[in-house]
Amino acid sequence: MHITQESDYAVRMVYCLAKCDARRDARSISEEMCVTLRFSLKILGKLVTSGIVKSYKGNCGGYELAKAPVDISLKDVLDAVEGPYQLARCADGGVCNRGASGACVFQRAFGAISDSVNEQLQAVNFQTLVEEQAPLNHLIPAYAK
Repeated sequence: MHITQESDYAVRMVYCLAKCDARRDARSISEEMCVTLRFSLKILGKLVTSGIVKSYKGNCGGYELAKAPVDISLKDVLDAVEGPYQLARCADGGVCNRGASGACVFQRAFGAISDSVNEQLQAVNFQTLVEEQAPLNHLIPAYAK
């Protein structure tokens, strides 16, 4: 099981904005992510709608984080693109062949696993991700930066 390609790109776009800590235009973001401009704009639109990213129009326009990287979790980004994570449809009380108890064993098991994954995604913020990358910068030759 994998996150969608759209979610993967969204996480990378937020990371790109967090590490540069500056306004960037959609074209430069899409080029860095190796994603078409059209798909990048779709993803950035979802991130703007969710309040994770701000957009600016005009000559000095572009995109920047709407919050500090420490206040943006992986869960926030995935929720913005895909909606809340649930391992199975029945985990949120939806489609389920309920037994007499009102909730089947699968609903309880999948619900508990979904809750655990959501807690772990919430625990990882973009400040931590940027800081984890920083020590590796000394390994990159100056001419490659």
